[in-house]
Amino acid sequence: MISLSKFFKEKQFTYVAVLVLLLILLVVGGVPGYLTGRWQWKQPPSVTNLSQLREIRKTGITLAGWQTVEQAEQQVSTGRWSIQILQKVDSPSRAILLLHPQNGPMDQPEVEWTDINSWGKLRWGRWDIAQSRSAEFTVKRPSNLGANSEAKVTARFFRVVTAQETFAVLQWYATPNGGNPSPWRWFLADQLAQWQKNRVPWVSVSIMIPMEPLGQVETTWPLAQSLGETVQATLMDGPLS
Repeated sequence: MISLSKFFKEKQFTYVAVLVLLLILLVVGGVPGYLTGRWQWKQPPSVTNLSQLREIRKTGITLAGWQTVEQAEQQVSTGRWSIQILQKVDSPSRAILLLHPQNGPMDQPEVEWTDINSWGKLRWGRWDIAQSRSAEFTVKRPSNLGANSEAKVTARFFRVVTAQETFAVLQWYATPNGGNPSPWRWFLADQLAQWQKNRVPWVSVSIMIPMEPLGQVETTWPLAQSLGETVQATLMDGPLS
């Protein structure tokens, strides 16, 4: 068993490492801006595929092996999302896909998961989260980014019980190089990209799969993983490419 003193030392080291990295970002990114009068955080590089990202709200995305039964742009708490009802081809499986893409060069992921929680509780009258764990899967990168390379995605995976249904939920921020549910991971990657006058575009992804009432969320993992891989691959091949 790890001692408390060792645990706190490890945590302290992590915090110090993060602070040092942020200080480096400030110095490298801020000093040139100070000398030229052009502050990086006031004038970030443009997001080249912003128009394709914005289109997601209006049309959703087309997924191989899945049919879109219905799609609409809707207000979800503080932001506007694309909401798609999906039907798996030649299967009774259904899912709800919610996508919230980056909307501007200053837009950044912040409260998307809180927004989903608020929206779900308002829509169904109850939103109780349980059986939560971290989940991982990998997808092939688009061929123009290198042959046989893979992108890793880390996501939140949990069960939600509402007043009417039970759902398995998979959530992450999709980027061109993979995905993660933490806004901080995107922030650091985007700051590094800005050093080279690039950006890291993002799309919030929330997949909801109906499941057995009060059942075990793990029973839906094969379907959730498969759909998650398809969504990530589709975004990397299209709006995030």
